[in-house]
Amino acid sequence: MTKTLAIVLAAGIASAADAGNVRITEWMYQGAGGEFIEFTNVGKAPVDMTGWSFDDDSRLPGEFDLSGAGILMPGESFVIVETTPAAFIAAWNLSGVTVLGPYTNNLGRNDEINLFDSGGNLVDRLTYGDQTFPGTIRTQNISGNPNSNAALGANDVYQWSLSFPGDVQGSWFSAAGDLGNPGSYIPAPGSLALLGLGLATAARRRR
Repeated sequence: MTKTLAIVLAAGIASAADAGNVRITEWMYQGAGGEFIEFTNVGKAPVDMTGWSFDDDSRLPGEFDLSGAGILMPGESFVIVETTPAAFIAAWNLSGVTVLGPYTNNLGRNDEINLFDSGGNLVDRLTYGDQTFPGTIRTQNISGNPNSNAALGANDVYQWSLSFPGDVQGSWFSAAGDLGNPGSYIPAPGSLALLGLGLATAARRRR
């Protein structure tokens, strides 16, 4: 086996093993400029998003294709939206962020976000709703963010909080008046490499 082939095979194995580390990292179910969901590769290897998909509480793999996200590098995020990508990018003044849409399986006040891999396997789920789960957040015009890295993949909306100006994610107001931080996820201290990637991405996404 050549050295090059060994490297390629090793990278493929790492990507497959790390595929479960793509996570839901932000969402807004209703906004003046449309709703959105952010997914982030919080693992250590690239993940090929070809054949991956999103659905709401109907839980059907293949409903909205995420192949357009391409190869998702460690620390990289992408966003799916109900508006056109161009309109969303303009409203949030984004740069260097992959935005896919519009999707038609829109989120409700009490709903689910389901992420499936290319084999139709559930990778991440977030079941939310301030009416279903009293005391939890309502992401209307303000996005929800995980309180810590431990919230990722836990499917526990009690571990999520609303964005606010000056938060660790660098939230800001869109042209439509929505508050959030679409386009990157900055993890809690403990992974300095990913933190650096998150900060670099955050710097790039705003002109």
